[in-house]
Order: sequence, then structure tokens, then C-alpha cells
Amino acid sequence: IHRLAYRRTNHPNLHVRGFKEEGTTTTPFDMAVRNDIDRYHLVMDVIDRVPGLGQTAAHVRQEMRDRLIDHREYISQYGDETPEIRDWKWEGNG
Repeated sequence: IHRLAYRRTNHPNLHVRGFKEEGTTTTPFDMAVRNDIDRYHLVMDVIDRVPGLGQTAAHVRQEMRDRLIDHREYISQYGDETPEIRDWKWEGNG
């Protein structure tokens, strides 16, 4: 994917995440966390990459970091998704 986009206009605006093989059995959300593609990592990535957001959204970035720490502690202790993830329901139309 990087080679496809390398010489294109706005190449610096493209960021690709890949799969990290860690040889373990885990939950679906934890697999997303381990590959840095979960909601928390993506929010932090936006904050880091969008000019001007770093300072104004520092508290949001810290909240995402705290949620990741909570996730790791919970899954280590219980081996299951956190209630926030496990019990989440789509509330939109469709």
C-alpha cells in the first residue's frame, strides 16, 4: 500500500496500519488494540497528526491513554472485554 501511494499527491496524509502477529488468543477488541487500530489509538493518532490539535486536545489524548491502560488491566485480570466494549450497542438508524 505504501508503494502504491508513495509518489501520489498528498502522500504524507496517508497512514497505513498493519497486522502484528503476536501468537496469542485474545478478544476481538484486544486484537484491535494490539494492532493499534482500536478507537483509542485512532483518536490519539488524529490528535498527533492534525496540526494544532496536540495542545488543544491533550486532555482527550490522555483520556484515551487511560482507557487503554484500563483495558489492559481488565483483560489481564478477567480475560474478557471491558463492560464498556462488551455491552456497547449501536444506537444509530440502519
